Amino acid sequence: MSPALAALHGQPVIIGAGLAGLSAALFLAPRPVVLISRAALELDGSSPLAQGGMAAALDDEDSVELHLADTLKAGAGLCDADMARRILAAAPQAIEALLRIGTAFDRDATGALALGLEAAHSRHRIAHAQGDGTGREAVRALTAAVRAQPSITVLEHVDVRRLLVEDGAISGIMLAGHVEGAILRTRQVVLATGGAGALFAHTTNPPGSFGAGLALAARAGAELADLEFVQFHPTALALPGREGGRTPLISEAVRGEGAILVNGTGTRFMADVPGAELAPRDVVARAVWAQIQQGESVFLDARACLGPRFATRFPTIAAACAAAGIDPAQALIPIRPAAHYHMGGIAVDPHGRSTVPGLWACGEVASTGLHGANRLASNSLVEAVVCGRWVAEDIAGHEAPSPARRVLGEMPPGADAAFARAILSRHLGVLRDGAGLHEAICALLPRAETPGPASDPALVGLMMAISALRREESRGGHWRTDFPAPAPPRRSRLNLQAALSAARAIAAHAAPLGHTN
Repeated sequence: MSPALAALHGQPVIIGAGLAGLSAALFLAPRPVVLISRAALELDGSSPLAQGGMAAALDDEDSVELHLADTLKAGAGLCDADMARRILAAAPQAIEALLRIGTAFDRDATGALALGLEAAHSRHRIAHAQGDGTGREAVRALTAAVRAQPSITVLEHVDVRRLLVEDGAISGIMLAGHVEGAILRTRQVVLATGGAGALFAHTTNPPGSFGAGLALAARAGAELADLEFVQFHPTALALPGREGGRTPLISEAVRGEGAILVNGTGTRFMADVPGAELAPRDVVARAVWAQIQQGESVFLDARACLGPRFATRFPTIAAACAAAGIDPAQALIPIRPAAHYHMGGIAVDPHGRSTVPGLWACGEVASTGLHGANRLASNSLVEAVVCGRWVAEDIAGHEAPSPARRVLGEMPPGADAAFARAILSRHLGVLRDGAGLHEAICALLPRAETPGPASDPALVGLMMAISALRREESRGGHWRTDFPAPAPPRRSRLNLQAALSAARAIAAHAAPLGHTN
């Protein structure tokens, strides 16, 4: 049973229990805090599914500056270099913090942390656990520490439907679940709700990752940044007859071990590309997509580099393949691109503060400037822990404000992403163009403006489409076939009112002459 909500009024609230939310809650201790999870702890969001690991300059032959250089190169000119340097410099301490609470990272024969190599990294710097179970192991350790901390109140199976705002600042949240219809009054809210991959038919994300935190923040008045940049992982398991739903990921670390990409004729189509299979993810994803568009099947071949060692090094992936009747030691693994990570998010400052007083964000839902136009592999779990800590320190460094006055609001329905998913999958995939983005905006606008289950996912999709239409260039995870060249680098910012105004203008222009709504 959850405690009476009346006893929790005025406490900081963290929404989301992946690595970022769990870290923020734990680093706030011993200050009382409420942690809200849509699922049972250890099952919330994408963090438990993360395979690759955590990137940090841990080796004597590595450095923060080398890690930074790789990050900036992958980010294609849109990283905030100062913020990236600050986060990456804190990465080793984040891993040390996880080790202290009992995270069992893999070790080499000498007892040192085993460090792997992934695409676009110039050094072996990926700390991993259980081979390809890093996220699951880190979440396990953090969850155990959170449950053992008496200052943290955990509300599981609870959905936050709205952030309440009074005089331009956060005043509370609306909850649904086993506290149906409840309002929790608070002046301090942290969004750690993950990404938006479930807005696409093929994704490595769980069904709940449809940008709920982005919708909450946008409707509260917060600015969002770089929404057009979606990273499509190039090697998700392609299951025949399976369209939609979460697709098992084949970690980039498999290619780091030497696996190659081939098409149905056996041609290694990445051989002449700089970096080959370990080129930045956007480059590999477009190459795979081009093969599929030409009618080819695409496969990952790990037989020569791993063979019988595959199941030991990558037990989670091996199990997913086995469930599909595939033995990676002896057979090719069919793959395709799938929506994996959203580089855009809630615009935050170095402390994790949004543009709305009382609202912080960390993890994938936040846009810190670390990832730029294309996230470097395994930087995200580190960012979640580092920024979760910084948010906690910022909140703890200020006296807790008095609870808001009694606030009211109308409970929105639960979200259904099906309508938005069909549109985004068609028009905001690996390749985009202006005509398709216009079509997406006109289709999404009515649903975004109409209360109902489709409203929040449609709103997030609409803001992504507006941002993508405004960026008339190709860069990183955003590739316009009608604007294939890069333009001078700029970051994008957008709020709800600006997005709706732009969408209405586009819809009005698209309407047939003589027809008005």
